[in-house]
Amino acid sequence: MPWTRRLLGTVLGALVLAAPAVAHPFPEVIQLPTGFQPEGIARGSGPTFYVGSIPTGAVFRGDLRTGRGDLLVPGRVGRSAIGIEVDRHRRVFVSGGGTGDAWVYDGRTGAELAAYELATGADPTFVNDVVVTKTAAWFTDSFRAVLYRVPIGPGFLGDPSTVEALPLTGDFELVPGEFNANGIETTPDAGRLVIVQSITGELFTVDPSTGDTDEIELTGGDAAFGDGLLRVGTTLYVVQNQLNRIAVIQLSGDGGSGTVVDHLTDPDLDVPTTVARFGSALYAANSRFGIPDPQAAAYEVVRVVI
Repeated sequence: MPWTRRLLGTVLGALVLAAPAVAHPFPEVIQLPTGFQPEGIARGSGPTFYVGSIPTGAVFRGDLRTGRGDLLVPGRVGRSAIGIEVDRHRRVFVSGGGTGDAWVYDGRTGAELAAYELATGADPTFVNDVVVTKTAAWFTDSFRAVLYRVPIGPGFLGDPSTVEALPLTGDFELVPGEFNANGIETTPDAGRLVIVQSITGELFTVDPSTGDTDEIELTGGDAAFGDGLLRVGTTLYVVQNQLNRIAVIQLSGDGGSGTVVDHLTDPDLDVPTTVARFGSALYAANSRFGIPDPQAAAYEVVRVVI
């Protein structure tokens, strides 16, 4: 081979090796199983995400980079998955909606780690959402003025006898027959909890020791149709399901006040209920409430750039 051709081949090869890898874009829409009917979404380690199914209690685990996934927890008769949260130990906490129950699964194997009867008695119940702190998993009930507390720790899950029902007092007032407390988070200083009341569009802080609530003073807007909550630093994202948008609220350190600074939208949103964050995007579960024949409908997770 003439030296000029060898030289040209060497140069071209070096250019190929030096060329930057092409970045594959994250999928804008991730398809869930047909008829899945999602509600809660949470992110685990890295790009791993988990979504729960309302009518079956199944949990889907997927990858935000590839959009691929499969069932981690199969559905069962008599179970429901509404709110969902994953802790640093890869334990998946699931709110059971109208069952009044909650479950904890291993986020790697899908094995059931614990089951809790949260709501007792004959009064209507809807265990809606969950947030996990260092010492407890806290669950809302949309039909009762209470929060449920399950003590947890590294390698520890409280047994069913340790469940506590904390009555909500103060500014929060239950509206009978409507969806009340829904999404739940912590304040930026981690001293209190934050809940949204869907029917009124109001946000409240909750003292986890006493159950006393204070309405958060909002300026620049409200939390109408508030559903899932996600806090990142002092920024609180409130999913406004029927409005197909996500309110962006800057909170004070103690959560006592906040300012609505933006609303995030996307044409693919179709009654989103909850969001998870990865990188510079939120991922919203489309629940598509009110569509005909939901068992045969398509459902998605939608990427919304922050």
